[in-house]
Amino acid sequence: MLDKFARLAALRPASKRPSGRKVGDAPEYAGATPHLPEGAGQLAHLLEARVLSTHFGEHLSVKKWFSEAIGHPAPDGNIDLAALRLLAPDAHDEVSDPRNWLFLDTETTGLMGGTGTYPFMVGIAWWDAGGLEVEQFFMRDHSEEHSLLVTLAERIAERSVLVTFNGKSFDWPLLETRYRMTRKIEVPTLAAHLDFLHPARNLWRIRLGSVRLAELEKHVLGFHRGADLISAMIPQFYFDYLAGGPVEPLVEIFKHNQMDLRGLAGLASRIVALLAEPEKHGSDSLELFGVSRICERRGEAKRARRHYEQSLAGELPPETDRLARRSLARIAKRDGDINLARELWESMVGNSREGFEAYEQLAIFHERAGRNPAEAATLVRKALADLLRTNRSGLLSAALHRQYRDRFERRLARLEKKAARISADQIELRA
Repeated sequence: MLDKFARLAALRPASKRPSGRKVGDAPEYAGATPHLPEGAGQLAHLLEARVLSTHFGEHLSVKKWFSEAIGHPAPDGNIDLAALRLLAPDAHDEVSDPRNWLFLDTETTGLMGGTGTYPFMVGIAWWDAGGLEVEQFFMRDHSEEHSLLVTLAERIAERSVLVTFNGKSFDWPLLETRYRMTRKIEVPTLAAHLDFLHPARNLWRIRLGSVRLAELEKHVLGFHRGADLISAMIPQFYFDYLAGGPVEPLVEIFKHNQMDLRGLAGLASRIVALLAEPEKHGSDSLELFGVSRICERRGEAKRARRHYEQSLAGELPPETDRLARRSLARIAKRDGDINLARELWESMVGNSREGFEAYEQLAIFHERAGRNPAEAATLVRKALADLLRTNRSGLLSAALHRQYRDRFERRLARLEKKAARISADQIELRA
């Protein structure tokens, strides 16, 4: 029922302040007005915020300049376009100009999205004067949403390359929904959308496990933000404020949002530098492995092969080492470098998913290129023996184990028949 009421409230037009009434009319704080929550004026005072007016009403704005992003300076000149196209393959040339970038992060009334979810705070940032300019828009009341969205659209028109962390899945779809629900404000047009969550996963998830922005700041950018809000509590702090509760938690939300934007800017600079020059900016073999995966998924096989080889020359965890060998073997096979592929397969065979793929590929090689079905059959028997031991240890799921077993048994039956025919033919020729 609450969700239904929220959806109806979302369709309510923005209220307009009566003419002649100024923000400063409130007796205690500039920014307090009768139709807003009790703490609105106090919040504006604590944040030294200003009120922005549009033809749809008003909302709060807080601006703050930081001398640098977290852990990484602003880009010096244009950004390597080839590196950016690993993130956005169809990106236009304007994406390489960091002056067109607009970092964005929202704080919302719910973490699951949906038509009843409001982005009560939208934080944006851009490179300026060698530092990072942060601007945050805040809805003192739900009625100020239209005004906030209009101002955000104006900022996006000035810098139309959107940069987010998980923004393609959450922040931007939510904002698109809110724009459409106004029925009055068009959805802003983006020149490109760079989402750095997925490259961060490729580069650091194996090492860190978690790729939360705060964890990346600490372990990748070398910055510890200290005590921070629990994200799940943010909606409740806003609801408490609307009900007349304290505003101090909202001040902490503003700080949290500023930290997220600074962290995003630093992480974006770190990732594009790493993708542009992995040998120079890569700190270990795991990062080179991550770059290889990104290149391979974008069809950059030549670059992927080089970086896989570089990552294998260093130290990788055993499971990652097998993944790198498997990927490099696949590329080598496609390139016609069967000797390298065979060498890699022979180093991988064993009771793992990659090891069983290696068994299968070696069997294919010996059957087709080596014209030796008997040797191929021997490899398949070894694979089945390893598969039996793997089943006892539970390293593979039951479905995957059954799939490999069926494939190897069919291949073995065919190879044995083929080997028997060849043997019979050889005996007949000797006779």
